[in-house]
Amino acid sequence: MADYPISDVARRIVYTGSAGVGPYAFEFEVLDDTDINVYQDDVLLVLTTDYTVSINPTLGTGSVTLVVPATGDNRITIVGARPVERTTDFTTGGDFFANTLNDEMDSQTILVQQVAESAERSIKAPVTDPTTINMVLPINTARAGKTLAFDANGDPVAGDPIGNWRGDWASGISYQNRDLIKDTTNDNVYLAITAHISSGSLPISTNADVAKWALVVDAEAAGTARIAAEAAQAAAEAAQVAAELAETNAETAETNAETAETNAGNSATAAASSASSASTSATNASNSASAASTSETNAASSASSASTSETNASNSASAASSSASDAATSESNAATSESNAATSASTATTQAGIATTQAGNAATSASNAASSATDAQTAQAAAEAALADFNETYLGAQASDPTLDNNGDPVTAGDWYFNTSSNRSRIYDGSAWDFVAVDVATIVSKTSATGSAGIPNGTTAERDGSPTSGYFRFNVDTASFEGYNGTAWGSIGGGATGAGGDEVFVENTTSVTTDYTISTDKNAMSVGPITIDSGVTVTVPSGSRWVVL
Repeated sequence: MADYPISDVARRIVYTGSAGVGPYAFEFEVLDDTDINVYQDDVLLVLTTDYTVSINPTLGTGSVTLVVPATGDNRITIVGARPVERTTDFTTGGDFFANTLNDEMDSQTILVQQVAESAERSIKAPVTDPTTINMVLPINTARAGKTLAFDANGDPVAGDPIGNWRGDWASGISYQNRDLIKDTTNDNVYLAITAHISSGSLPISTNADVAKWALVVDAEAAGTARIAAEAAQAAAEAAQVAAELAETNAETAETNAETAETNAGNSATAAASSASSASTSATNASNSASAASTSETNAASSASSASTSETNASNSASAASSSASDAATSESNAATSESNAATSASTATTQAGIATTQAGNAATSASNAASSATDAQTAQAAAEAALADFNETYLGAQASDPTLDNNGDPVTAGDWYFNTSSNRSRIYDGSAWDFVAVDVATIVSKTSATGSAGIPNGTTAERDGSPTSGYFRFNVDTASFEGYNGTAWGSIGGGATGAGGDEVFVENTTSVTTDYTISTDKNAMSVGPITIDSGVTVTVPSGSRWVVL
């Protein structure tokens, strides 16, 4: 055993593994290298196999060196773990050596410090709480699967049950707060907000207990939007087909109008040709009449040739009459052909107008079809986006925490899935998967059913800005628990100690190193000798006493 004092320090220190194999120093005194436990993350390491210990023979402090280097992601914890045992026994009339007594007292002090360090990591009521407070937890069967809560007196009680994924809704089932179910009539997902035994029938939206559920995923609305988008797209495609048919009909009508116009032009050309023939016949008749007049003159001059000429004249006159009749007929035919040509031209103009109107209607129908197609595509895109958002958020049932969503993208904060291994729902907080039932940032957690509760810890500067009476935390600057009494923060702990379950000794240090004022109307006592450091003042108010025994 060594001969050195046991300092008033916490018997635990935590490092990151950035130092590799170390050494990792500890500032509390030990008597042997087995007086400590070393953890890498949550794994208890083995002396010699995983690490070695070096102890300063003068100070009793030391360091730990790892066999395998740690990394910056590892946590290295060194904690006092001297076995609770007594190795000496003083007999009546036997030897009573100072060094043996010192070793026993050192060992007892170390054990007390180990208990104090462990107690500082437990949850305790403030020293200012009423003496009637009862911090005993409910029996395990009463608190199993439930949250930790406190009643009106501040005593711990079993809170609401932790909700779970319960699968498809069914009648006659006892549902707890935060239970999740699926409505099989529409695939909607609901969260129970009031514990109850189900009754009636689906859908939940018309069930008498609808007020006891909160809609989490509206799959029905997403499906309806998708069906509407598909119907709109089908209508747009039908309108587009109709517009294309109307456009084809308009083009056919326009071709027919052009053909009619060509036919009218041909009829006009034929009429003009008939009119030209009639004009030629009239000219011939005029020439015949002139010839008859000449013959008549010659007849008057010569009697001998008169009869012949008269005959010739008569024949010529008859021919002229026939030619004139033929000319009149040709002229009539020409007029008829010209009238027919005008009618054909008018008909062609009308057909051209109808074709133009039908072409305009076809263009309007095509435009309307394009608009309908655009609206359908927009509605379909919105429905697909809503479905994609849902698929990106709810990842379905999986056996382990996923790293990618249903689209193959990395998971993001708010993503949610059902873990089939634990039968519980989990939500991603941006860095890790958490169970949906509790918020680890606002509750007191525990290491195990028989382990310890983890309370908030931080420096003096990190205390709450506006604390309330009863606040409780661990101060890493002073390495002690502290509570707020409504006006100031104060240390929590102390009390009598002793061996074998005795609680008869109250210990104090022997030096005053900081100014201190005894509270007004309060007395104080210490066991001496007491040394007050130079420049340090202890103020005893009027009416108060400080007794040094």
